[in-house]
Amino acid sequence: MEQKCLWENTSSEPPLSFPRLQSSVESDVVIIGGGITGLSTALHLAENNISATVLESGYIASGGSGRNVGLVNAGAWIPPNDILKILGNDNGERVTRMMGEAPALVFSLIDKYGIACDATRSGTLHLAHNENGIKDLQRRYEQLASRGAPVELLNRQQAQQLVGSENVPAALLDKRAGTLNPTAYTRGLARAAKQNGAAIYEQSAVKGVSRSGTQWTITTEEGSVKASRVVLATNAYTEEDWSTVKQNFFKAWYFQVASSPLESAEAQTIFPHRQGSWDTKTVLSSIRRDAQNRLLFGSMGSAQGKPAAWIRGWVNSQLRFYFPFLRKVQWECFWTGTIGFTPNHTFRIFEPQPGMLAVTGYNGRGVTTGTATGKGFAHYLATGEQSLLPLPMQQYKPVSYSSLRSSAFENGFTLYHTGQALRIFA
Repeated sequence: MEQKCLWENTSSEPPLSFPRLQSSVESDVVIIGGGITGLSTALHLAENNISATVLESGYIASGGSGRNVGLVNAGAWIPPNDILKILGNDNGERVTRMMGEAPALVFSLIDKYGIACDATRSGTLHLAHNENGIKDLQRRYEQLASRGAPVELLNRQQAQQLVGSENVPAALLDKRAGTLNPTAYTRGLARAAKQNGAAIYEQSAVKGVSRSGTQWTITTEEGSVKASRVVLATNAYTEEDWSTVKQNFFKAWYFQVASSPLESAEAQTIFPHRQGSWDTKTVLSSIRRDAQNRLLFGSMGSAQGKPAAWIRGWVNSQLRFYFPFLRKVQWECFWTGTIGFTPNHTFRIFEPQPGMLAVTGYNGRGVTTGTATGKGFAHYLATGEQSLLPLPMQQYKPVSYSSLRSSAFENGFTLYHTGQALRIFA
């Protein structure tokens, strides 16, 4: 079992070679961060003939945008009524509506630019694992259905047909959603942005940001960019002390384990329509099957530095719970990505300074939220209107004790997964 990201090895979109910034350039907008948010912003700006320059500290899709589960989720993480309590009626309903429409935006870009990312459009499944899980899904179903969302609450027999497991007593099917290879999708956005005229630089970490009047100067180790507007799209991978994004989230990690391609006839009964899924366990597990028939399990926490025996113990516990009929599954690889969390599980869009836009705290829903926010940023920069942003910009209090929160979450996740491996928990 190797430590590597499966999506990089199976991406039908090849890696594009972008240069390092080694000169001084000018641009209408400079975007710091070459993930889904930054590339969506650059693409939509370029489509409107606004010059955009993207600065990526690593390589395109090397961060969370290329390492996530690949779920094209509809809606936010928490149920609509909970969002209303946090954000108020107007903003809460706005988030629910616009994030419900976000999968269609993702799929439209895939179609428009021919992005080869193994996209499926058969929905996602939220799986109940016990009676409390059924109640949670019932509550979510009622809130979504009352707003006209195309969701269906499946009973045990219906769930078994779509999941292939007898241990799922109910499931919530959201027909708006789907799956993709996130590395391929991110690379496809980069290709499309470049084709439309955006400039992209890799291995160009930002070292400093300064402002003179209405002009910003962004410096890297070997070059600089002058621009009138700045977009901070680094999210959970923000490391720079100068960036106020760092004060607006706390880090959590998510690891995944992928099998070798499954060849047995029994394996074909698992997600026959290839929906992506996650469950209602205390610490959720995600489950999906990729285009090459690999079975993938994932969960909150980091696999970095953990023994292979611990990783195998955990993933085998999930395999036994959901698909005990599978035998001799070979685990091919595992990897970890970083997630930006906020205490109330809602993302933050804000303007740290005049002429600078920022977003963070996707809480594990980066594919759709990043794509939609990027389009909204581009529209705002072009017109001054916030109507396409899934949430209006506002000011937030810094997240307190972010390091302690990260440590507490990680320790809790590790203990829970150890209990699962030892069959203390399901």
